[in-house]
Amino acid sequence: MGKNSSWDLWVEESLKTLESKNIYMPLKPMNLSVSGQQYEDKYEAPTKFQEDEYQTFDGIQPWDRLAVQISMPQSFIQQLLSAVDFTTKNERDELEKLSSKEQQFKKLTLFAGNDFLGLSRHPTIAKATAKAAMEQGTGPRGSPLICGYTNYHIALESILAKLKKKEACVVCSSGYVANMSLLSAIGSVTTLLSAGPAKEEKTAIFSDQFNHASIIDGLTIAQRLGGVELFVYQHNDMSHLDALLTNCKMKRKVVVTDSLFSMDGDFAPVVELARLRKKHGFLLVLDDAHGSFVWGKNGGGVAEEFNCENDVDICVGTLSKGASCVGGFIACSKTWKQLIQIMGRSYAFSTAAPVPLAAASYASVMVARKESWRRIEIRKRMQEFQALTGIPVTTQIACVIIGDPDKTRRASQELLESGFFVVPILGPPTVPLNTARLRVTLTAVHTTEDVKKLATIISKYVRLQIPSSDTSSLSARL
Repeated sequence: MGKNSSWDLWVEESLKTLESKNIYMPLKPMNLSVSGQQYEDKYEAPTKFQEDEYQTFDGIQPWDRLAVQISMPQSFIQQLLSAVDFTTKNERDELEKLSSKEQQFKKLTLFAGNDFLGLSRHPTIAKATAKAAMEQGTGPRGSPLICGYTNYHIALESILAKLKKKEACVVCSSGYVANMSLLSAIGSVTTLLSAGPAKEEKTAIFSDQFNHASIIDGLTIAQRLGGVELFVYQHNDMSHLDALLTNCKMKRKVVVTDSLFSMDGDFAPVVELARLRKKHGFLLVLDDAHGSFVWGKNGGGVAEEFNCENDVDICVGTLSKGASCVGGFIACSKTWKQLIQIMGRSYAFSTAAPVPLAAASYASVMVARKESWRRIEIRKRMQEFQALTGIPVTTQIACVIIGDPDKTRRASQELLESGFFVVPILGPPTVPLNTARLRVTLTAVHTTEDVKKLATIISKYVRLQIPSSDTSSLSARL
């Protein structure tokens, strides 16, 4: 892990301030007994996490397809097709119909979810979840600082830290909470070290203009603490960021960015960010929500894919996308973990995940790492989609910009009639005006035939841009 000595020192000093004020609270590790068994006061944790206990498979299995096969009520689909204006009453009426035994459903292939590796129906993960539930129920219900930090959570943090090549990890109740907690902790550094800080003593945080809402909300909280100045740089524009950094006189600097942007399907220029980090000495925070488990040889994410893991100081991730579970995490140093657990209010005041979900997440991480064929399959689907539509595809999120909202809605309606569920993104606040698009998510358990049928319909609504050269640059990643 590449060290950032100045920030290491500031975090250490912040922790000393917390200790001097008697504010610091440690995590309370709990080893859980298996239901029906008695243990002495001194014993090894009864639950073992052995790698060979997690069965994996080579290639797609029958259950994998279920991850992208869904059913929706016919009455709701008719509303989507008729382009009615949805109201709160419409939704209430629709939910009442769902309880009717006469309700009819239409089967659809899902191209809108975030289960990129298709792990949601994996039997190994289901088995781990059920086993933990039978042995532990839901586990202790409380904050990790009170009683919610069990051997299951500790094991999950350990495997995630190893995957991200960091010293430690903080598991949160969601990816949203992870960003809120981290940015609150970053914002607290200045106020812990300086009472009523002058402008030059504040922390300068530089954020990409298209960063996720959880980053934006976390920055809002950080600013309210009074120790942060916020700078927004144009999307992926490293020249703009370099200029902002150069002109900034504050000594404490942080750059935070998504690693893979969910509405545009493009990577952050992490190699260039690593170069700027060396030049300016800022703390680099990477939100790898859409990259974790999907990119990199071992599923370590976008930083692993571009061989710059040591240049990322803190990596935020989620367990609800590539890992097909729920929760978020912050991979960081041991001292950052201690600061986050106290000053990250969203973490400190949230109940820890139920034990079966922690067990499911652990199994998901294990399976995702070992079943590397899933990452290969995603790249194959990317290559096929680009070849069929001429739309450049660099990640598993294919952004099909149509522009006109009505035309985009018609495209999604035809897809729906043909058995595909793709969500249209029509405009603000999600995307800029006149950039309406279809957000197509390609997964490891879609088939070539799925992509062919989908592309045939989409091609009616976009001007084909058949690449002048072959897709060797893409296939090289396979």
